[in-house]
Amino acid sequence: MTEPQETIYLDAVLTPNRSLSERGFAIAMAIIAVAFFLTGLMFYSMGALPVLGFFGLDMVAIWLAFRLSFNKQREQTRVVVTARSIRVHHTDPKGREKEAEVPTAFARVELDEPVMTHSWLRIEHGRTAWVIGRFLTPDERLSFAKALRNAVRAARSERAPA
Repeated sequence: MTEPQETIYLDAVLTPNRSLSERGFAIAMAIIAVAFFLTGLMFYSMGALPVLGFFGLDMVAIWLAFRLSFNKQREQTRVVVTARSIRVHHTDPKGREKEAEVPTAFARVELDEPVMTHSWLRIEHGRTAWVIGRFLTPDERLSFAKALRNAVRAARSERAPA
């Protein structure tokens, strides 16, 4: 016997905003490299040879900063709301995974007001809270909180119709 399909009220994948695509990164690094090389040649022609080395170090620093930024952008949170539960699956930048499942009937969606950079969006159950979407902007956090609250309200109405 097969189980009946659950209605999914919300299935959202939250990821950090990307500042630059991989192709854009390659283009930006090429432009920076050409600019540094031409400037370095100018300094070399004036007899300032060490400047080329410092431009090389600058290139490495810029490349490293972008790589660290791209690694942080691997973070991902998936939130699924059904009539039975809210499931949260989070993958951090290092690939470690965490999962939580909360009964929809007893879950609360909380967002600190006024919404600012340090206002966290939480799914609470009893004395336990899961912070989600830390990487979202305040406006995105507010918008997602509204969507999540609406999904929870709709899921609860399926469980206990009025």
